Amino acid sequence: MDEKSIIIIGAGLAGLSAGCYARMNGYNTQIFEMHNIPGGLCTSWRRKGYLIDGCIHYMMGSRSGVYNQFYKELGAVQGRQMIDKDELLRVEGPGGKTWIVYTNLDRLEQHMKEISPVDAKVIEELCNAARRVLDFEMPVRKPMEHMGPLDMLKMLKDIPVLRDLGKYSRISMQEYATHFKDPFLREVFPQIIEDLPDMPMMAVIWMLAYLHMQNNGWPAGGSLEFARAIEKRYQDLGGRIQYKSPVEKIIVENDRAVGVRLTDGKEYRADLVVSAADGRTTIFDMLDGKYVNEKIQTYYREWPIYEPFVQVSLGVAHDFSDESHSIVLKLDKPIEFGGQIRDWLPFKHYGFDPSMAPSGKSVVTVPFLFASYEYWKQLSENRKDYKKEKQDLAEAVIDRLELRFPGIRKQVEVVDVATPVTYERYTGNWRGSYMGWKPMLSGLGKPMRRTLPGLNNFYMAGQWVFPGGGVSTAISSGRHLIQVLCKKDKKRFTTTVP
Repeated sequence: MDEKSIIIIGAGLAGLSAGCYARMNGYNTQIFEMHNIPGGLCTSWRRKGYLIDGCIHYMMGSRSGVYNQFYKELGAVQGRQMIDKDELLRVEGPGGKTWIVYTNLDRLEQHMKEISPVDAKVIEELCNAARRVLDFEMPVRKPMEHMGPLDMLKMLKDIPVLRDLGKYSRISMQEYATHFKDPFLREVFPQIIEDLPDMPMMAVIWMLAYLHMQNNGWPAGGSLEFARAIEKRYQDLGGRIQYKSPVEKIIVENDRAVGVRLTDGKEYRADLVVSAADGRTTIFDMLDGKYVNEKIQTYYREWPIYEPFVQVSLGVAHDFSDESHSIVLKLDKPIEFGGQIRDWLPFKHYGFDPSMAPSGKSVVTVPFLFASYEYWKQLSENRKDYKKEKQDLAEAVIDRLELRFPGIRKQVEVVDVATPVTYERYTGNWRGSYMGWKPMLSGLGKPMRRTLPGLNNFYMAGQWVFPGGGVSTAISSGRHLIQVLCKKDKKRFTTTVP
């Protein structure tokens, strides 16, 4: 019997994951990718010997558990060093007062109580909520629509944890911060996840739990090497990838997806088409908006996305290994750029991974400078103005870092500035968003349908199908899709762990 053929659009983590699991289960696959490398948003790039990372900060399931099993199935972690740290970050507030987010919950609790003994009850509540998650396994081994009564029965023992998670999914970091009586903790707490104060507290609880277990580490070599390992797994399984091959249209005949047409006019046919590319581009450009309903229109009209940001990266002739790898600085003089005012500045260095910079030197990044997509998009139409704005922002960032790290200005050898337009150009992501849909306090993590109304033989995977983003979500999405296809084709879903 001939293998059923699948065309996959996009070689990001979701596309590579779908491709690998499809090959493991006997599907003939080909991936078309607009860029010349795999990974999509999970990427790194070199500048004069420095490796700048644009994605992973920590990775849930780096050592054990269900997500780690997925990574092993995809060949992503075998033989790869996972680097754990004692601190997630430090937040340095006015007057040199510092909050250290220790990865050990006991140490974190003690430190926060030393800062504010009067907040002991709130601090204990936070740390105990994370402790209760330690033995909880995310129910992601199969797609939600395959969960049956037996699966639900197995989850009965986890009702207390699920009740906790439900509670914390309905409160934002900013709202939780108001529970602290200490004004310093109220101010600095929302900085714990990249200055996203409206992020649900459930994300914080998960992060702290996995950090405590040393199961939220950094993959040595960075994001692109992690993606390349999955690319290799896919190709070793007999999968094919065609790079520099942007898809212009999905070919539809009699309301059935039958193939794709590339921007160069070439057409390719398959039994099924899977888009692991940008959701809006897929639905409204590749398919001309012909297969939508009011619910889908509402998503793209009203649902919040992760705001685009600017990342300033520096190659510095200095070893920052003695510094905390991640510091959030309160600025005496805010940075103004693109109509935005920034009074907190995140500083990260990668001295913990020697592969990132030449010996004795460091890669430094200032990420998550959230920015207006419209501003940068309009500015990019004039290359001279666009380049100058990037230079001015980099200079302002270096000026602020000079106050904290005297001498850094003279040590800078490389300056790299990635804007929302950069992310859009290299990944095709709508409005330059770096992780698609943002989790909301209502409907947190609620997946959307993998299919479109009225269109057969077509599926979607990736961050535009499941809110939340991140490595584990993207990989799970690709795996779940192939589980759905196997069930439809009456195949027993199988994986192979080397």
